[in-house]
Amino acid sequence: MNPLSLARWQFAITTIFHFFFVPLTLGLSIFVAILETKYVRTGDEMYKKMAKFWGKIFLINFAIGVVSGIVQEFQFGLNWSEYSRFMGDIFGAPLAIEALLAFYMESTFIGLWIFGWDKLSKKMHLATIWLVAIGSNISALWILIANSFMQHPEGYAIDPETGRALMSNFGALVFNPNVLLQFPHVLTAGISLAGFVVMAFSAWHLLRKHDVTFFRSSFRMAAIYALIGSVLVATIGHFQGQFLVKHQPLKMAAAEALWKTEQPAPFSIFAIIDEENRTNRVNIEIPSILSFLSYNNFTGKVEGINDLVVQAESKYGPGDYIPPVALNYWSFRTMVGAGALMIVIALLGVLWSKDQKLDDKTWFLKATMFSAILPYLAATTGWILAETGRWPWIVFGLQKVEAAVSPNVPAWNVAFSLVLMAVIYTVFTVVAYKLAVKYGTGDVAIKTEEY
Repeated sequence: MNPLSLARWQFAITTIFHFFFVPLTLGLSIFVAILETKYVRTGDEMYKKMAKFWGKIFLINFAIGVVSGIVQEFQFGLNWSEYSRFMGDIFGAPLAIEALLAFYMESTFIGLWIFGWDKLSKKMHLATIWLVAIGSNISALWILIANSFMQHPEGYAIDPETGRALMSNFGALVFNPNVLLQFPHVLTAGISLAGFVVMAFSAWHLLRKHDVTFFRSSFRMAAIYALIGSVLVATIGHFQGQFLVKHQPLKMAAAEALWKTEQPAPFSIFAIIDEENRTNRVNIEIPSILSFLSYNNFTGKVEGINDLVVQAESKYGPGDYIPPVALNYWSFRTMVGAGALMIVIALLGVLWSKDQKLDDKTWFLKATMFSAILPYLAATTGWILAETGRWPWIVFGLQKVEAAVSPNVPAWNVAFSLVLMAVIYTVFTVVAYKLAVKYGTGDVAIKTEEY
C-alpha cells in the first residue's frame, strides 16, 4: 500500500490500455484515406466500400481511444502533483497545443467525414479524411514532444528560486533529437498494426469465402501496408537504439542484461538474470553483434551496468540507478521478436496475395487471423522499455520518480482509483474488441450502407 508504487501501477495500467487504441488510430486513418483516394482517382466503387468498411473499425477505435486518454491528464495533477509543479510550464505547452490544434482538428473533420458522404463533393470529402489522418498524427507528435522532454530534456532552464524547470527554447523542445526518432517509430508502428488488423479480418472472410474479391484486395493492400510499416519501424528502431546507447546507456545496458563492459560486446539471445547478484546465471550469446548494433562496427566498446552505475553516482550522487533488468531484457526481446515475425508474415502476405495464391493456403490465413496480436505485443513491450528503462528518473537527470508523486494523497485513495480504472479500462477494451469483431466480420453491403 505504498502510494508511489500504487501511483506507478495506475499510470502504467491506464497508459498501456490507452495505447492499445492509439497506434491503430494513427495507422488506420492513413489507410482509410489511401482507400478513398483510390476511389476518387479511379471511380471504382469497391474502394469506396473499402473506405467505409474499414472506416467503421477506425471510428470504433477512435472513440474508445479518446475516452481512455482523458484520464491520463488528470493523473498528472492528482497522483503526480510534484511532477506537475516541477515541469508544468514545459509539459503543459505541447499538451495544450495538442488539444487546441490537433484534437479539435481531427474531431471536427471526422464528423464531416462521417456525415458528408452524400453532402460533399468527392474531393472535398476526401480532404476531410486526410485532415483526420493528419490531425491524428499531429496529435501524437505533440504528445511525443512532451514525452521526449522526459526522455531527453532540451530547451529548459532551472529557476534558481523555485527549482522549477522553465522553458527557455521552444524550438529546442519541438525539435528534440529524441522526438525526431520517436515519432517516426510510433507512426510506422501504427502503420504496421493497422495493416495486420485489416489482414486479420480479411483472412477471416477469405476462409469463409465471403466477398472474395473485396477481401482479397483488402488483404493485399494491407499486407503491403504492413510490410512497409514493419520494415520502417525496425529500421528506425535500430537508429533509436543507437541514440539511447549514447544518451541513456543504462537503459540499453539493462535491455541487454550487460553487467560488465565488453569490447567487442556480444548480443544475448537468452539469459537467466540474477539481479540481486548482478550476474546472468545462464547467457546464450552471439559474439560482437551488440557492438555492431550499437555502433555499426564489430569492435565497439559497450559499457556495462556496473560501470555506468559508478558514473551515475559520481554525477548525481548516491542512489539506485539500475532499471529493472529482467523486465527490460525480456521487453526488448519480445518487441524485437514480434517485429521480426511481423516482417516475415507481411512479406509472405504480399507474395502470396498476388495471383490468388492465398486461396490454397488456409493454414497461412488462419495464422494471419491471430497475427494481429504481434504489433500490439511489440508496441506494449516497447513502451514498457521506454518508460521503465530510465529508472529512477521521471524526467531524465532532473527529477526522480519518488520526488514526483503527490505527497498528500493517501494510499487507499490511489488503491481505490487503481482498481476502478483497471475495471473501467478492461470494460472499454472488451467493448472495443466486441464492436470491432461485430463490424469487422459483418456483411460488406450492410456495413457500408449504415453511414
